[in-house]
Amino acid sequence: MRAAVAALSAALDRLARGVILLAGAVLVALVVSLVWMVFGRYVLNDTPTWVEKAALLAILYVALPVAGVGVRERFHMAVELVLAALPAAPRAAVTIAADLALFALGFAMAQWGWALVENYRTFGIPLLGISQGWQYVPLVICGALTMLFVAEHLLRRLCGLPPLGRPASD
Repeated sequence: MRAAVAALSAALDRLARGVILLAGAVLVALVVSLVWMVFGRYVLNDTPTWVEKAALLAILYVALPVAGVGVRERFHMAVELVLAALPAAPRAAVTIAADLALFALGFAMAQWGWALVENYRTFGIPLLGISQGWQYVPLVICGALTMLFVAEHLLRRLCGLPPLGRPASD
């Protein structure tokens, strides 16, 4: 089972890197579109009106999937002061409880995010001509990635593999 979990971790490592690369590409596109907006406004005296809406959408597609990767790499927000003060046995139990709570949060994000996609898919985003449901897809992606990466953490712990991300003190 250890080998299977290690292979899964290798595949999820490629997935996490892919998400980061795609987020980087979206950031580059965001900067280019903002430069185009400034050029259009001040040089051409014809502001492209779609850029602001596209920039807001792009930020969602960068921030939320990368937050899901943050769960894997453990660069998400965490309060470790209390955890570090606990003895080893309770620290392990609290860590598992926190992972299970994070899994539940990811599930809720994915489930309710999908409900928002479904509810708003018939409405359009002004100036972009696409469905408002696309605004909520990053929430679904973040929730799914969170669940996937928390499950990986739990499987690694179960198999006795070292934790991912920042070195943990458990």
